[in-house]
Amino acid sequence: MMRFPSHHRPLLLLFLVLVTVLTELKWVKCQGHDYQDALSKCILFFEGQRSGFLPADQRLTWRGNSGLGDGSASSLDLTGGYYDAGDNIKFGFPMAFTTTMLAWSVVEFGDSMPYFQLREALVAVRWATDYLLKTVSQPDRVFVQVGDPIIDHNCWERPEDMDTARTVYSVDTTRPGSDVAGETASALAAASMAFKSSDPGYSDTLLRTAVRVFQFADNYKGAYSDNPDVRSGACPFYCDFDGYQDELLWGAAWMRRASQDDSYLNYIQNNGKTLGADENINEFGWDNKHAGLNVLISKEFLERNVYSLESYKASADSFICTIIPESSSSHIEYTPGGLIYKPGGSNMQHVTSIAFLLLVYANYLSRSSQTLNCAGITVGPDTLRQLAKRQVDYILGDNPMGMSYMVGYGSNYPQRIHHRGSSLPSVKDHPQFIACKEGSVYFNSSDPNPNVLIGAVVGGPGEDDVYEDDRADFRKSEPTTYINAPLVGVLAYLAANPNPT
Repeated sequence: MMRFPSHHRPLLLLFLVLVTVLTELKWVKCQGHDYQDALSKCILFFEGQRSGFLPADQRLTWRGNSGLGDGSASSLDLTGGYYDAGDNIKFGFPMAFTTTMLAWSVVEFGDSMPYFQLREALVAVRWATDYLLKTVSQPDRVFVQVGDPIIDHNCWERPEDMDTARTVYSVDTTRPGSDVAGETASALAAASMAFKSSDPGYSDTLLRTAVRVFQFADNYKGAYSDNPDVRSGACPFYCDFDGYQDELLWGAAWMRRASQDDSYLNYIQNNGKTLGADENINEFGWDNKHAGLNVLISKEFLERNVYSLESYKASADSFICTIIPESSSSHIEYTPGGLIYKPGGSNMQHVTSIAFLLLVYANYLSRSSQTLNCAGITVGPDTLRQLAKRQVDYILGDNPMGMSYMVGYGSNYPQRIHHRGSSLPSVKDHPQFIACKEGSVYFNSSDPNPNVLIGAVVGGPGEDDVYEDDRADFRKSEPTTYINAPLVGVLAYLAANPNPT
């Protein structure tokens, strides 16, 4: 047996420790991520954003009932729905977009989900659509928001303790809102497809209502935030900065997809130029729908040879090429660690929505055996899938900080997210009322949040890949529903195809 001199033994011990650590790191790298676990948590997040009367099977039990009087001052029932982020306001514009993306996730990738996850995803969709149906219950009117954000943001208060003004904002024939109405129609139409096999009666109700709401959006054109009464509540948080025209095309695209009615195909063909289909084509999010509608409409061109839609497909190609780092047409910025980055805050909303479009477009290209040409570079479906996977892997921990930006996933994730319900003691642990300003001590605390909002994806690091885990820095530390919604579809795909090639 070989023996080492005693003065060499510390070096030997250090060597063995290094070998062990490197072996562990290599093992972790080989194992990859548990996309199934991440998907379950991504869906669970929505339970933490619920408003209204919570069901008996609520799994995030630190939450309680809230907003039970929403709409009552106007003799309406506007209970339910989701709080958009870390506050207690129900903003209709981003909530409808969240719903569209959740439903689209199910439509495109639901077949990849195990039954229990598909059921949970549909529950998340229905919590939103049940509320959206209430917002359009009156003819030619949409209730677009509940709560005064200026007053709400002046408080750090649990939703269960809310005693701030629950102002109701609406649009109608004289003060139109084609943007919110168009997005609501999109959400209902997409959800009608998601529920078609499991609940055909509900699906029919959603589609029938979507037809009526889209007609209202198209008949009475205008942006909801141009209305002074709505503007005071929606802006600057969810102003329509990009105009309502894209929501009309987006709505028509979803109406066509859900109904197969040729009148919507004609609408898309005839109104593309006048509604600016070829403008701002490289953006996609709660305000700008261009890249998404171009990808969505391209399906018919690629799979059914509807050549009149070729301009939409060309715009989709152009958008995709801007994401390919090797392409000379690339303009999207990446951090040194490889994360898609757009200035302005809440960057992960761009990352998850773009990753979603990459996977959807990859599927459309694959089914039609096509590729695209990006300034001389041939790009196929597998390239798009690998790029989407790298973005998700970054979110889940493959980044310079070694941090998962999904709360509750992995062992190192944000502890101090900008979220009232998560950062204040739960009503179960502290049943006494915590008033508006009494919550400030919790906001200013350096302690981790007492309630873990499992599945929440925060705004993420800056362009230097640095994340400080600072509750006050809402641009980085605040989760939103529209970050998670497209991620549901992306994770569903990766859970079924963990190594796309």
